[in-house]
Amino acid sequence: MSTDEIPPEERLDWYSGIVSREVMPAALSSERPAEFQGESAMLDLGDVRATRASMSPLRSRRTAAMIRRGDPEQYQLALLLKGATSLAQHRNECAIGVGDLMLWDTSRPSDYQMPDAGGQVRVSILLLPRNIMPLRTQRLERMLARRIPGDRGMAAILASYMTSLEAHGAKCTPQELHRLGTIAVDLATACLAQHLDAEDRLPVEVRNQALVQRIHTFIEHNLGDPALNPPAIAAHHNMSVRTLHKLFHDQGESVHARIRRRRLEQCRADLADPGLRSRPVSAIAARWGFSGPVLFSRSFREAFGLSPTEFRALSINDSRAERSAR
Repeated sequence: MSTDEIPPEERLDWYSGIVSREVMPAALSSERPAEFQGESAMLDLGDVRATRASMSPLRSRRTAAMIRRGDPEQYQLALLLKGATSLAQHRNECAIGVGDLMLWDTSRPSDYQMPDAGGQVRVSILLLPRNIMPLRTQRLERMLARRIPGDRGMAAILASYMTSLEAHGAKCTPQELHRLGTIAVDLATACLAQHLDAEDRLPVEVRNQALVQRIHTFIEHNLGDPALNPPAIAAHHNMSVRTLHKLFHDQGESVHARIRRRRLEQCRADLADPGLRSRPVSAIAARWGFSGPVLFSRSFREAFGLSPTEFRALSINDSRAERSAR
């Protein structure tokens, strides 16, 4: 939804009505209501929903009366992508900046503010039903309205996952989205548990899912290293190679297959990039960890049905045809 087609003097009231009806009853106010602009979108992930919103600074208050009028009974976990916000709930109060996360409970009164000086706000939010969170309510209460730095540990992996959902979720099938929702719950739980020192109390499957995501992140950051292999990955994560292989077997893709697939996908993206046309194919292969051009060419053809040179030529022709059509 977007306020773009709404008369300026009606935008805040219209946006407030949509939020109260589609998300939860809340009182929205702004110091400059005539200048308000807002847009948001929702992604259905099965039991979980992910939403992104961009809006002018405002204040959102939720009272006990509003909770009685309507309560989705959710924890909402927000990642701030632009601007600044603060939250007061359950005797806690925090202010967060870009890259930070924070949690609130829709079943408790809250006061959410975006300072006017902070400018436009953009946020990504996971809407997590209370009844699917494996952590006890009494423990999660300690995390309400607390700043969670998003640049380290499980929070960094969760933040990366949330931005990936926003970028790519709309292209996924319903079955894929349901699976992504399960992963979102596991990562959110692992992130909160880490800050509560409660990781050992998590179900085994949640801990394993969080560990797999950490390994995936490590692989992404080291794709260009030719020495990236199962023993190196296992050593970095303090586990045996056998345990590593079992984790990936349960996910349906081997460690070697994951590394190879992601290297090939990165090479394909570089070969299709007009800005990299002067870079030799062999240099692109080396950049992403392939040990030699023969192995790379064979692997690329097996994966995509064309040699790297043929794929690049086809991409150049497609790009020229697209420009001509304009």
